[in-house]
Amino acid sequence: MKLASLKGGRDGRLVVVSRDLQRCAPVEGLATLQAALDDWAAAEPRLRRAAEALEAGGGQPFDQAAAASPLPRAFQWVDGSAYVNHVELVRKARGAEMPPSFWTDPLMYQGGSDSFLAPRDPIEMADEAYGIDFEAEVAVVTDDVPMGVTPEQAARHIRLVMLVNDVSLRNLIPAELAKGFGFFQSKPSSAFSPVAVTPDALGDAWDGGKVNLPLVVHLNGDLFGRPNAGVDMTFDFPKLISHAAKTRPLAAGSIVGSGTVSNYDRSLGSCCLAERRMLEMVEHGEARTPFMKFGDRVRIEMFDRMGGSIFGVIEQQVVKYEAP
Repeated sequence: MKLASLKGGRDGRLVVVSRDLQRCAPVEGLATLQAALDDWAAAEPRLRRAAEALEAGGGQPFDQAAAASPLPRAFQWVDGSAYVNHVELVRKARGAEMPPSFWTDPLMYQGGSDSFLAPRDPIEMADEAYGIDFEAEVAVVTDDVPMGVTPEQAARHIRLVMLVNDVSLRNLIPAELAKGFGFFQSKPSSAFSPVAVTPDALGDAWDGGKVNLPLVVHLNGDLFGRPNAGVDMTFDFPKLISHAAKTRPLAAGSIVGSGTVSNYDRSLGSCCLAERRMLEMVEHGEARTPFMKFGDRVRIEMFDRMGGSIFGVIEQQVVKYEAP
């Protein structure tokens, strides 16, 4: 089952989307995706009936450009760093050893969730000097998660899967982290894929904890990377959810991100500029790839084994922000 939120109002207008992403239809009595997640047990059967009816015919054309992020705003957005080889590389480039605990205890930060970008919205920035970077990731959406759940219990609370561009401002990060209080200005609004899917829609690519498919990233029309999201993922989503819920419950509609997808096989490329720059520093002693400039465009997508787009396309251009 595939779901989207068409632009309109703060929380969008919920629709079911056909498997081929060509058509969509509203669901009577369910105005928003958040409303569905708030009572998933009752909403899911209604959504599935609507999705089956849509596959049988009818509906209206689905325009990805008319879609907001599936949850245009959320009660919770936390992002892990599940691909520890990526963290190891970043630290290696600056000559720092990695604590052994990083392999057993996930890194995670709490991001702003009140203003997600639509998947085709521009990335508006006031200054290129911020060090504008994309981060292609996978994310899951939960129902209500009790505090203290085990990873095994957490797996049962995953309701949806989607992609994310977790925009980072690399040149603002060092000064913020030096304060000892974490990210804020260096982590602006993220954008999510036009469509969120239930795990069963991924077929055998979903193993209960991760998506075993390449995440394909293009920068200015050129292939930048296609690492497999199911490979080298040290912490799967049930582990990340359990970590996030150790001392608090997670409300329905909470989003948990994987962090930048990264493989040890560097021939598959990268999912962010920072990783490529770190590889260049290791190999050449200096970073040669610049961060994004005004006019640059990033495209993020994932395909099923038959070559069909699963989540639709995140495609964003960096533009100059003009204050009102």
